[in-house]
Amino acid sequence: MEREEGLASIRSSIVGLASEAKRQEVPGELAFYGGTFTALPWRWLEAILGGALPFVEEGLFSGIRFSTRPDAMSSEICDRLAGYPIRTVELGVQSLSDDVLRRSRRGYTAETVGVATRLVRERGWSLGQQLMPGLPGDTRERFLESVSGVMALAPDFVRIYPTVVLRNTALARWLASGDYRPLTLEEAVEWSAEAYDWFFGAGIPVIRMGLHPDPELVKPGVIIGGPFHPAFGYLVKVRWWRNRVDAWCIDRSRTCRGERMTLRVARRIVSEVLGPARENVSHWRDLWGFHSIVIELMANWSPGRLEICAESGKESGVPCGTSNHTDEVEAHDSR
Repeated sequence: MEREEGLASIRSSIVGLASEAKRQEVPGELAFYGGTFTALPWRWLEAILGGALPFVEEGLFSGIRFSTRPDAMSSEICDRLAGYPIRTVELGVQSLSDDVLRRSRRGYTAETVGVATRLVRERGWSLGQQLMPGLPGDTRERFLESVSGVMALAPDFVRIYPTVVLRNTALARWLASGDYRPLTLEEAVEWSAEAYDWFFGAGIPVIRMGLHPDPELVKPGVIIGGPFHPAFGYLVKVRWWRNRVDAWCIDRSRTCRGERMTLRVARRIVSEVLGPARENVSHWRDLWGFHSIVIELMANWSPGRLEICAESGKESGVPCGTSNHTDEVEAHDSR
């Protein structure tokens, strides 16, 4: 009876979403998240997908997307799904280290991920992959090896969800016994910033970092450990910009004492460049000794594009060039 009620609730939600899509006249993909979608009984999947099909055919939804485990994407499942308007499949990869997967009791290996990736690609579906830095046995080096492995699989997009500990889970028991130590927020931000940089360089979009602050998730006592932050993605991008400017200074092995630095960036991401309370500006001044920092806000630039120049006295600017990747915080708007 509970299962039938659950199925009725899903159908009702689909109808409600279709009505909203019709009202807004903006068709998007109908998404099924929060579990292993393809592990549901096939009778359920048929009912859910069949219930959504008329709305896709009507043009209210552009297609269907779902998330699932790599070991729940077999050839048989893909054959059955082929009769429905599937457009996007997200695989909960979590790690490509077999040792991390074993310690985390995920029940599959990196090879399983490769097979699932191939099956999704063969169907022509858009492919997303999710990573969870900080699982049991994970290290920065292992995580970056997983990032490199995911890059080799060439997904269409990636999500990064640092591991948090929820109450009444195996991780919660391991945390209480001292057998597991979650990442600190600082560690999670730094690891994710490096991964973001790698994916950025490979042209693979990272569409989300950090768990969505769902009302049920943020209730007191639900998260008992780990680097949860409601604006985690913002913190990662702030760190990414900091690291990029630091790397520019390091590469030139130069002292910047008394110099003026100018950063040219897209207008819409200036808050990421500055950081909360303009902490990046303070960092660059304190670490590199810039006399002043000017950020020029450029119209119609891509969000990751960056140009840097530094000058002192009558010296001409020293540009860093353009990277697809302004403050006296004075900020100049160049329209």
